[in-house]
Amino acid sequence: MHDLLIRNALLLDGLGSAPVVGDIAVTEGKIAGTGQNLGPSRQTIDADGLALMPGIIDNHTHYDAQLTWDPLASPSPALGVTTAIIGNCGFTIAPCRPADRDLILKNLTQVEGMSIEVLRAGTRWDFESVPEFFGMLERQGVAINVAGFVGHSSVRTYVMGEDAPRRAATAAEVAAMKQIVLDGMRAGAIGFATSTSPNHNGHAGIPMPSRLADDAELRALVGCLKEAGRGVFMLTKGGQTRIEFLEELAADTGRPVIVAALLHNNTNPRGVFDDLDKITAANDRGHKLFGAISCCPLTMDFTLHSPYTFEGLQAWKPALSLSGDRYRTLLKTKSFRDAVRAEVTGAPVATRLFNGQWDQMYVENVCRPENAKWQQTTVADLARATGADPLDAMLDLALAEDLDTEFSALLLNSDEKAVAEMIRHPHSLVSLSDAGAHLTLFNDAGFGLHLLGHWVREKKALSLAEAARKLTSDTAAVFGIKERGRLAPGTAADLFLFDPASVGRGPKKRVQDLPAGGTRLIMPPAGVHGVWVNGTQVADANGLRPLEDLPGKVLREFNG
Repeated sequence: MHDLLIRNALLLDGLGSAPVVGDIAVTEGKIAGTGQNLGPSRQTIDADGLALMPGIIDNHTHYDAQLTWDPLASPSPALGVTTAIIGNCGFTIAPCRPADRDLILKNLTQVEGMSIEVLRAGTRWDFESVPEFFGMLERQGVAINVAGFVGHSSVRTYVMGEDAPRRAATAAEVAAMKQIVLDGMRAGAIGFATSTSPNHNGHAGIPMPSRLADDAELRALVGCLKEAGRGVFMLTKGGQTRIEFLEELAADTGRPVIVAALLHNNTNPRGVFDDLDKITAANDRGHKLFGAISCCPLTMDFTLHSPYTFEGLQAWKPALSLSGDRYRTLLKTKSFRDAVRAEVTGAPVATRLFNGQWDQMYVENVCRPENAKWQQTTVADLARATGADPLDAMLDLALAEDLDTEFSALLLNSDEKAVAEMIRHPHSLVSLSDAGAHLTLFNDAGFGLHLLGHWVREKKALSLAEAARKLTSDTAAVFGIKERGRLAPGTAADLFLFDPASVGRGPKKRVQDLPAGGTRLIMPPAGVHGVWVNGTQVADANGLRPLEDLPGKVLREFNG
């Protein structure tokens, strides 16, 4: 007697095979069989032709802090996600000494666009080391499967304290960091993650600690994966980090390297493809490199209270450590404005979020009635109408509204022809949801629904079977995730039932459901009919289901 039988589904095996109509049986959290006439079951669901595929594996999330107060990892399960990889970019909350807890949270506030009030109210600190963090998640329980990186910035902070974001490490400090990485790998980490991106700044605008690592430190820490005999190296790349160097690391360790974040920039349209060409050449030489790309346009909502869009600019650095009247005074200063203006109108930089695209930045919401006429207009139009420079027009409007004006910017991945080419690339990894982070800026946790709806149904850039493979077995193979990412007897019953004719993301909306009354943006699912994790249904057409027990697992064992 099976526990669950789903009948008459369009089965997508996750491996890219042609879809077939059939049944699937689940027993004790595993797929017991696929095909026809699979025997009796305690529960039977007639899919009536809906598509059934393995659950989506989201390989780029930042749920590290949120999971301590929200083991459901909302909203991901309702969006078809059954496995999430946390700790990307090296922005983890373990290891962490008790004295450094507030610093770690303040860094997340800056680099990941999170509210410090939410983080302080919600984060539970029942751990110090990486093994203790994984153990805490297991004791607490999780609704979806979770795997985690050892994070470079947290390791650096643990070993070097206040010097972590200020200087290179000594040989003794690198040795201490190596031991922490190895301990984390032995405890079941999926790999090691870091960032060299200039957009990644911590508290008061100081670079995130990983940005101060030299090549020797990176070689030593990534070398831990060779010593462990498994694991993935994930890096968010700054312009100074060469693909050739990352290929050397892949060659030296024999381990896969994930290169993020490869996004299309209209000001340097060949940049992302140059990186993908180098990644292809590396694979041709037998070195496993993959480009982490997004299938979504990078759109950010923000206010001048925390303008992540500008915080990677050199000219904006003086503003990062200021608040209150001192910050507002700086925003009014001509010399500051001139420096910002010169940078964004100068030579475009591929790794920079904003390069002066004022016609793609909108006034989303205003606070004062007299400014209602500017709502939903571009900053370029605002500037033309007021006779001001775009930067001046934007800052003046925000200052007149005590910085509460909401802006929206379409920054990257706006060229759909280019994005389609990136999605189809043989060495691209559909990724970069950033779920759990940037909660007030955007929400791409439903990236899989966007791929299946927009790119498959509407744009026909991929077949349904190819998209399912991109979202499941491709990631499982790269990361060494066992028995997931495909529909086959004996594998975990992580399942996603959806309607190909309507699957997608709904319009964004702001909800107030975080600790301390914090708000976030969500994009509700469309066309989702059921999501199962290890055989237990966690979501249906109405969203997340009430759960007596949390069916997810903290994944600690991976293929070599």
